[in-house]
Amino acid sequence: MDHSVLVVEDDDNIVLSLKFLLEKSGFDTRVVGDGNAALGEMRAAKPDVVLLDVMLPERDGFSVCEEIRGNSAWSDVHVIMLTAKGREADREKGLSAGADDFITKPFSTRDLVTRVKAAVGLTVD
Repeated sequence: MDHSVLVVEDDDNIVLSLKFLLEKSGFDTRVVGDGNAALGEMRAAKPDVVLLDVMLPERDGFSVCEEIRGNSAWSDVHVIMLTAKGREADREKGLSAGADDFITKPFSTRDLVTRVKAAVGLTVD
């Protein structure tokens, strides 16, 4: 079974690299650029992992994460926040909102793939 990742990011350069990196690693990858679109995409096809930026148009990543966690149909979706907001208070806010992990930009591509694989229970090589 293929694992799917929903990337919620509004920076086109980051989107291109993440999509390439995740697809090269074997993940079915979909991309949206704002918080409302993320929730719409989740309703259309539930992913295994959501890579969620904090600073998004329409709706921030914290509130999107809270909504994901508030929906029992999405309780098994892993949420990894990927953000430039690296202060400890931001990390705590993300984890309190229900994120499973928090990665600060700039990030190691190898580390990101390792964390996504670990989230879905794949062996990390």
